[in-house]
Amino acid sequence: MIDLGISKLALIGVVALVVIGPEKLPRVARTVGALLGKAQRYVAEVKAEVNRTIELEELKRMKEAVEKTARDVETQVSSTAAEFEREWSEVTAGLEGQSSSSASTSYDDLASIGAPVYPEYRRPKKNFRLKRQAVPQWYKARAGVRTRALSGAARVARYRPKTPLR
Repeated sequence: MIDLGISKLALIGVVALVVIGPEKLPRVARTVGALLGKAQRYVAEVKAEVNRTIELEELKRMKEAVEKTARDVETQVSSTAAEFEREWSEVTAGLEGQSSSSASTSYDDLASIGAPVYPEYRRPKKNFRLKRQAVPQWYKARAGVRTRALSGAARVARYRPKTPLR
């Protein structure tokens, strides 16, 4: 870039003082400073825009790479699943003709080899708290069910006997 030393800056200052004059020199210096600031901001904005464009291109390339990898994984999984289904149908083809009594013995066989045997599903019992919340609020009020707890001080203040007026 331009090599400006102290001696060159002093020479430019002396020439500007002679040409412009001492009255107008401060105003011209402010104007030149403002223009230089605007130019620096413009250059910084252009650099930021170029950087954003470069990052956007990198992100697009990364997106394409991830999509390609996802497609490859999807095709691999679908082919593996199809192969598994084919092998499973071959293995289970002979088991479809067996009776239900032999099916119960197969569970015993599974338990004997250490395979997990899951218990039969049982419907859960009703939850008392949920059942209690299902009672309507008007019924609780009529039956005298307490819905809010009072602190000791609040209870004393509420149930304190009223003093007669004099």
